[in-house]
Amino acid sequence: MLTQVVPRSDSRTEEEVEEFRGVEIENGCRPFRVTLRTCGNTAALGGLMSETQDAIQRIVDGTSWDQFCDALKEAGSVILSEGAPSDPLTRAEGWRYLTRLTRAALESFVEASDPQAPELRRTAHETIKMGMDNPDNIYLSAPIRGSFRYRMSGTRGTVQYLGFGTQKGNYGATGSLETTGYLDANDLVLGSDGSFDIVVSCEEQPGNWLPMAPESSTLIVRQTRCDHATEVPAQIRIERIDEPSQPRHLDPRRIDQALRKSTGFVRGCATIFETWAEDFAEHTNELPRFDPERAHRAGGDPNIAYYHSYWRLESEEALVIEVTPPECDYWNFQLANHWLESLDYRYFPVHLNPFTAKLSDDGSVRVVVSRENPGVDNWLDTCEHAFGTMCWRWIGASEHPQPRTRVVPLEELRR
Repeated sequence: MLTQVVPRSDSRTEEEVEEFRGVEIENGCRPFRVTLRTCGNTAALGGLMSETQDAIQRIVDGTSWDQFCDALKEAGSVILSEGAPSDPLTRAEGWRYLTRLTRAALESFVEASDPQAPELRRTAHETIKMGMDNPDNIYLSAPIRGSFRYRMSGTRGTVQYLGFGTQKGNYGATGSLETTGYLDANDLVLGSDGSFDIVVSCEEQPGNWLPMAPESSTLIVRQTRCDHATEVPAQIRIERIDEPSQPRHLDPRRIDQALRKSTGFVRGCATIFETWAEDFAEHTNELPRFDPERAHRAGGDPNIAYYHSYWRLESEEALVIEVTPPECDYWNFQLANHWLESLDYRYFPVHLNPFTAKLSDDGSVRVVVSRENPGVDNWLDTCEHAFGTMCWRWIGASEHPQPRTRVVPLEELRR
């Protein structure tokens, strides 16, 4: 039975729908209080009522869980796809990859999905990896909604690079994660103690402002370090400011939706980046510039020039990469597996940046990639892999030089 219905009478778009509370639906035992959205007319409200009843029924009879498990199983088809490698190591990493994506999805869509009371959480880190995650980065994200207003507060810290972005879509629903607003810490107005406040909204604000769009659903923070041991991360919190930052109570409809979003994300994310890996293999052992528009659609940082590719080496071969870094905020090079997961940077040398690399007297840098260390500077370990993906990044660069690559016998490099 309805205790309150307020049909919309204006002409707002579906992306601008408002929430209404106070709806009770019989679920077979007792009325259950849920939240509905109205889209402008009673027909739409009736459709939403039916969808809500269906969602509650799926929760009650277990269909939601069955569909979650079935969809998660179906995501395994990405690992077994025709273009994916079938060797034991890559397959093992593939199954681990799906468990990692599942953990990230559940954390994002089940545990931390409330844009009314967002929290910044790390959903990509040392043991959850995706999309060529940068070993130098601390990734933070929070759920947002374009019709709300938020404030981020904190202290700048001393990390080499700090960027804030808003995004729309997700890999499961739209196959993209497009940037809808971006703010570089170089443009922040800071207090004398390094403190800052940033308003996050669709409407332009004075001072520090991070734009959103009506469709924005995610806020992301990238903190990039050169010296992990000494640089101090920024301390950041987020709160809603147009209304009280009050978490919603759990309701069955949102759990039904969250489970479906989670499996959509797992399959969508795995599919997108497996496709990328196959594309990268077309220019194996080279490092061409990655299409900026494609990077944008996937949620890439607009200040970064990416050079994505694939590498493949015999046991007695090495990949040599040479380039002269331009003036820039930061650069790095990293190795990853077929699934675009960074190799284990906790224990092995698999990436370089301006702090860890040794440059030549002329300012150039030479990177050597191989299974065995030939005794040279800037050696990166393939970690028993015979192939994988790789990425070079320039952030805030004055120019974007093309890294030069060549494959040589390992013996040629041994001292």
